[in-house]
Amino acid sequence: MSKTMPKTSIKSKPQRKMPQKSSPDIEEPIIAHPMERVIAIVYDGMLILALLFLVGTVLTVIGTLLTMQTGTESVQAQSLPNWYQNFIMTPSFVLTLVGFYGMFWRRGGQTLGMQTWRLKTVNNAGHLLTWAQSFKRILTACLMPVLCVIIGSLIGGSRAVILTSAFFGFIFNYIFCLFNRRGLAVQDMLSNTITLKMPKVAQEGLWRGFRNRKKNR
Repeated sequence: MSKTMPKTSIKSKPQRKMPQKSSPDIEEPIIAHPMERVIAIVYDGMLILALLFLVGTVLTVIGTLLTMQTGTESVQAQSLPNWYQNFIMTPSFVLTLVGFYGMFWRRGGQTLGMQTWRLKTVNNAGHLLTWAQSFKRILTACLMPVLCVIIGSLIGGSRAVILTSAFFGFIFNYIFCLFNRRGLAVQDMLSNTITLKMPKVAQEGLWRGFRNRKKNR
C-alpha cells in the first residue's frame, strides 16, 4: 500500500518592506515680504471699495429720506448733515472695514488677495485672530496714515496734500519692514500679530479653511 505523504503547510516568506525614501526638508513659513503684502492689499482694495460704495449708497439714501427735504430742482439739492456724516456714515465705513478683515482673519487667516500670494495673518502664538485682535491690528495699521493726515492738514490743508500724506503713512507701515530686524510692519509690532508667507504644501484654500473651522466647532 502506498503511503500518502503528509501535507505540509507552505509558509510564505515574509515580505520585506522596501526602505522608504527620506522626504525632502519641509519648507517652513517665513515672514512675508512687504511688497507682496502691499500687492495683496491692492487686490483686496478693489473688493473693499465696492463694499464701501454699496454701504455709502445705502446710507446716503436713508439719510436723504430721514434728514432732508427733497426738491424738484437742482438748486434745492442739499448735503447730508455733518452729524449724520460723522456719527453714522464714518463709523459704518470703519465697521465695514473691520468686518471684512475680521471675518477672513478669524476664519482662515487669509483674505482673497492674501490667498493669491499665500499670505496668512496669525497672532504671535500662531493662532487665528479674534475679533479684538483683528480690530487692534486694523486700528494700529491706520495709526500712521491718520498721523500723517494730521500733519498734512496743518501744513497745507488741501485735499491733494491730505491724500498724499495718508498714502505716505500707509507706505511707511511697510517701509518699516525693511529696517526692522524681523521684517515686521508697524501694525505687526503694535498688535502682536504677524503675516507669514506659507509654503505650497501647507497652503490651505480659503473655503476649505472655512469648512474645517466649522467642523472643529
